[in-house]
Amino acid sequence: MEAQSPSTEPVVHIVDDDDGIRDALEDLFLSVGLQARSYATAIDFLDRADPLLPGCLVSDVRLPQLGGLELQERLASHGFLLPVVFMSGFADIPMAVRGLKGGARDFLLKPLRDQDVLDAANAAIEFDRHSRVLAVEGGKARLLFASLTTREKQVASLILAGRKNRQVADDIGLSEITVKIHRSNAMRKLGAHNVQDLVRMDRLLDFVLSGANVHAETPED
Repeated sequence: MEAQSPSTEPVVHIVDDDDGIRDALEDLFLSVGLQARSYATAIDFLDRADPLLPGCLVSDVRLPQLGGLELQERLASHGFLLPVVFMSGFADIPMAVRGLKGGARDFLLKPLRDQDVLDAANAAIEFDRHSRVLAVEGGKARLLFASLTTREKQVASLILAGRKNRQVADDIGLSEITVKIHRSNAMRKLGAHNVQDLVRMDRLLDFVLSGANVHAETPED
């Protein structure tokens, strides 16, 4: 994909093989102060766009060479989570279900209503903004969790599961005082003031790792 100048402003990427629809949508987004770029095909988008930039993708489902659903799947397979709003001139329920299951934020039927398009695009942009904030916070949480020793991770994991200090001590064969020390060290390293902070960090980490094992053993005791 072609490198583009860095930008913090969200960009609405429009993919449609109909020149009139592309031009109309680009004008619509520009009229409300949104940056917009248009592409005649999914291949053109892949060649020229930077899906790492904030924003969203507004794409027709039926496209030459590479369809909108296939474009969505290709982006996801490369780790690009740009929110997608699909458009279609056909009320194809299986296609809509496939797109939404793949993470699409909306599925609009043509002819399009301007307000529907703007609402869907703005919602997708807000979802993207929120996801990026979570990703940054989750990345920080990942580094902090990685700094824990194996025993600290083990204790933190059991605390997250709702176990009390005495129960944790019985579970892993340590004294309650030792468990309290490991718990205190883990909380200090993580910057967590209470269990609620610990739960929040764990959820952020789950978001980043997409279900990967949060408490994998790395440092030694």
